[in-house]
Amino acid sequence: MLARTLLLAAIVASTSAGAQSNTDPLAKAAKGFYDVYMTLHPSDGIPDGATRTKFTPYVSPALDQLFGEGDRAEHRYAAATKNQAPPLIEGDPFTPNFEGATSYRLGACAYDNKGGQCAVTLTYDDHKNRAISWTDTVFLVRTDQGWRVDDIAYDPNFGNRGRLTRTLKGAIDEGNAFAK
Repeated sequence: MLARTLLLAAIVASTSAGAQSNTDPLAKAAKGFYDVYMTLHPSDGIPDGATRTKFTPYVSPALDQLFGEGDRAEHRYAAATKNQAPPLIEGDPFTPNFEGATSYRLGACAYDNKGGQCAVTLTYDDHKNRAISWTDTVFLVRTDQGWRVDDIAYDPNFGNRGRLTRTLKGAIDEGNAFAK
């Protein structure tokens, strides 16, 4: 009888944990962000106004501002170079892989005193070569509208290194300096 009670308690606990992960506000925000991201293939360069609108419900005001500044810097840069130079960011800025990702799996999310973060395993599969996978960390902050994606740390063992915000700031600085 005790064994059956313990088994039933374990089943209920695992079911509750699964249900909790589906309603976790960090996971919901990260999932919304990556669901939008999955519609961008191929993702190429700094998001334009229409793309930023899709991300608005899932990104922090600070990240949204960087997207906007990046887009404006890109336009100034293109005008200054008469569209004869490559864009400030070529390829996918959201992942460390130039081609981006074709699927994702949201991992564990955790809160801390600065906000929260979720592990996200991304895969690129062109159906010609062997699929490749890596794990990025998405950082979230609490805003007046709820949890929002604020930055992404690229997997340090794969492709481009650093963070999405640093990539955007670098492009903004380069575009603004060149267009002066």
